Amino acid sequence: MEFELKDHQKLIRETVRAFMEAEVRPKVKEWERTEHFPAEAIAKLAEMGCCGMLMPEEWGGPGLDTISYVLMLEEVARVHTAISTALGVTNSAVQIPVLKYGNEEQKRKYLRRLAEGKILGAFCLTEPAAGSDAAGIQTTAVREGDSYRINGTKTWVTNGSVAGIYIVFAKTDPAAGGKGISAFLVEPGTPGFKVGRHEDKMGQRSSPSVELLFHDCRVAASARVGEEGQGLKIALSALDGGRIGIAAQAVGLAQGALEESVKYAKARKAFGKAIGEFQAIQWMLADMQTEIEAARGLLYQAAYLKDSGGKMGAAASKAKLYASEMANRVAAKAVQIHGSQGYSRESEVERMYRDARVITIYEGTSEVQRMIIARELLGK
Repeated sequence: MEFELKDHQKLIRETVRAFMEAEVRPKVKEWERTEHFPAEAIAKLAEMGCCGMLMPEEWGGPGLDTISYVLMLEEVARVHTAISTALGVTNSAVQIPVLKYGNEEQKRKYLRRLAEGKILGAFCLTEPAAGSDAAGIQTTAVREGDSYRINGTKTWVTNGSVAGIYIVFAKTDPAAGGKGISAFLVEPGTPGFKVGRHEDKMGQRSSPSVELLFHDCRVAASARVGEEGQGLKIALSALDGGRIGIAAQAVGLAQGALEESVKYAKARKAFGKAIGEFQAIQWMLADMQTEIEAARGLLYQAAYLKDSGGKMGAAASKAKLYASEMANRVAAKAVQIHGSQGYSRESEVERMYRDARVITIYEGTSEVQRMIIARELLGK
């Protein structure tokens, strides 16, 4: 694995960082307060190629490597986690399944628009009674001639109220359990499909998480992605790559929290000197920096393995597990360093602390990641 970034990777990091500092940071507090979805900022990031970084040029993307992709997500999450969530879902959880499993008509219809940011994608797997147990979904899709009739409810759908295309997982053969799940592309406005309630969340309040309702929603058979029964395979492969993006988000958020803490430790005075001169603060900062670098190493290793075409195995789970838990520890230390100021909604680290909490939960909880890692160790 090479640890030296290539010139184009350095340029991506610098360009996205400059944009996030100039265009996004001044607006984050207001966006989060009002739960405003920052479509205008995402449109500008799309012009920079951030909405389809992994897409080949023939489908409207720059066809970049995974390291470039995670560098972009790091820099976005360093300033505003909610935008990185929106970008991660549309880039990885939606575009990659369509690219790998979609038919030519589906690719022509959606991939270029997704890659150029003209529409965003939403990944619809979780249900009220099925989270980590993806095979336990209850939404059904019944074949009727040249169409399917979908019934069920999806929850916690990121981009759910703003997406231009939804990849929906439903059981076409309920008796077959996980092997009876299929994937479908559903457009907004399809009869029988509507957006339900919005989740009132602890953090990432600019990233909409919504309920989706399907009541006799009819889609053409040509909207199915892959073959019948391939749905769980498609979903899990999307989540596998998506976990690398979540790890990047965690690293970026933690980096932002560390930088805020260093600034505060230099500026805040107590007992006649900057608090950064006290060993207690220095040790917290040292631990934060060390943990971030450790997570970044796992992240880049997973990205490297994905790009090399070799067996990635549990590498994505290791990166996601450690980085997500690390981000929570770092954000907690950042609040502690800031003292009462860190408990105020006026501080950046208060928001980061709330934003970090969900990262150990979505796209596979920490417990699920540990199961995946252990299974590889035990040869199962």
